[in-house]
Amino acid sequence: MARTLGGTVVIGGGGSYVRIEAGIEQLAIDRGSLGRLPGHPGPDVPLICLDTETTGLGTAVGTLVFLVGLGWWEGAAFRRVQLVLPDEADEAAFLEGVAELIPRDAWLVTYNGRGFDWPLLVTRYRMGRRTAPPAAGHLDLLPFVRGVFRHRLQDARLRTVERSLLGVRRTGDVESWQIPGIYLDLLRGGPAEPLRAVARHNDEDVRSLARLLAYGATLGDPVSRLHADQGDLIGLARGYGRQRRHAEALACLDAALAGGPDRLGWRDAQPAMADRRRGERLVAERARTLRRLGRLPEALETWLALAAAGGSLAATAWIEAAKGLEWHRHDIVGALGAAEAARALAERSRQLGRPLPILEGDLLRRRRRLMARMARRQRAA
Repeated sequence: MARTLGGTVVIGGGGSYVRIEAGIEQLAIDRGSLGRLPGHPGPDVPLICLDTETTGLGTAVGTLVFLVGLGWWEGAAFRRVQLVLPDEADEAAFLEGVAELIPRDAWLVTYNGRGFDWPLLVTRYRMGRRTAPPAAGHLDLLPFVRGVFRHRLQDARLRTVERSLLGVRRTGDVESWQIPGIYLDLLRGGPAEPLRAVARHNDEDVRSLARLLAYGATLGDPVSRLHADQGDLIGLARGYGRQRRHAEALACLDAALAGGPDRLGWRDAQPAMADRRRGERLVAERARTLRRLGRLPEALETWLALAAAGGSLAATAWIEAAKGLEWHRHDIVGALGAAEAARALAERSRQLGRPLPILEGDLLRRRRRLMARMARRQRAA
């Protein structure tokens, strides 16, 4: 097997395994920009890209990890190493070899690895009464891709991401569903040659993790961000918002708005409907972020402008404007007027067969409270 795969046999405690030096390539990555992204480690943290090949798609005790690909940076060079399990009896040595390649202060980088690759490896360590490598952190790129790039992806599979984001198209690649059978045939005495395609497949997965990190790092650079896709910036802003990093979320939204209203279409006379709605959502997201930052006057002005422009979010904008007028400006008359404008839009929507029950309930309670406050003021006067 080792000769077929171009690797060497390593003998360790409890058996042996095959080690393959998969390659080294120049792949610079801006760790400073990468570290600014939500959920990503700082620039001084070692990164270990990890991908596994297994005998099944479950994480139960019957599923075996037989190939682990790892990659890490040495300066600007990205180095990859693969470990292959020759037989189940050699698993102790194989797992020991994997552990030796994962530093304690490193972060693992995977794709759906938090839900599959790593839990399965941990299970195998436990089955062998061993402790899994104590990595410092885990960066699963699947949630990041879904949160930032899903608007321009058919699905979130790694191959789709490679084509759509990285411009990479694999040729002659083995299908994932074929991989367990190839290895099981080998254990039954079959040839080792088909396993070479599995090793190439795994190596491409590890390389794609590194490329995806480098691609994502451009969004962490405030200058490069000005030229990023508008939808990417909206998704990134939401990621910052979930971590309560509202100033950075606002910077992303401002970058998306840098092209002005004409780019968004939300004030155009006859804009494309999709562009108009996207622009409205972007402006509304910015108004909410301003409010979270305590910049209430700016938030109120943004809601008033969005409401006056009409569109699908006008009713919501009038309600938010009513909140700002009531609690920030203490303008009860203005707040009641905004609520009435929202009520008129909700009524029109109901007549068109598109009722908004939650919004209508909010308006009913809000109008009653505002009218009660106005009556108390009049009596006091």
